[in-house]
Amino acid sequence: MPLYIASFACGLIFGAGLLISGMTDPTKVIGFLDLFGMWDATLALVMAGAVAVSGLGFAIARRRGTPVLAERSFWPTRTDIDAQLLIAGGLFGIGWGLVGLCPGPALVNLTGLSFPVIAFVVSMAIGMVGYDVSLQHGGAAAMIEQAGVPASDG
Repeated sequence: MPLYIASFACGLIFGAGLLISGMTDPTKVIGFLDLFGMWDATLALVMAGAVAVSGLGFAIARRRGTPVLAERSFWPTRTDIDAQLLIAGGLFGIGWGLVGLCPGPALVNLTGLSFPVIAFVVSMAIGMVGYDVSLQHGGAAAMIEQAGVPASDG
């Protein structure tokens, strides 16, 4: 039960931070991404603050050893940059740039029951499920090879 309470509290703080920082406003996000137009640099400060706070949190967690609410930590073990990572990052960036939302702010914006946001979240969910299904059937590697990007051994 403590893990569920901590997870809920973290999600609540994250959502509140997104609202307060303006990252749930697609026009503000697109303004940040428009480097050669009317660039809005305020989200750069939000990102810098987020990187600083999370960096400090990760440093403390690594020094701590064992987590408070789990038996062990699950630190990433891969450090390579492969085709799958580049394609996924590119798709994420394209979606973020076109719509002005990424998954966290989109979920926060669901409370407004806006049709474009609902359509974005449903499309995002379909994409996630489709990716999982393609992994189960070996389709992700074939898709990467069809894109002309050599796959890594990772």
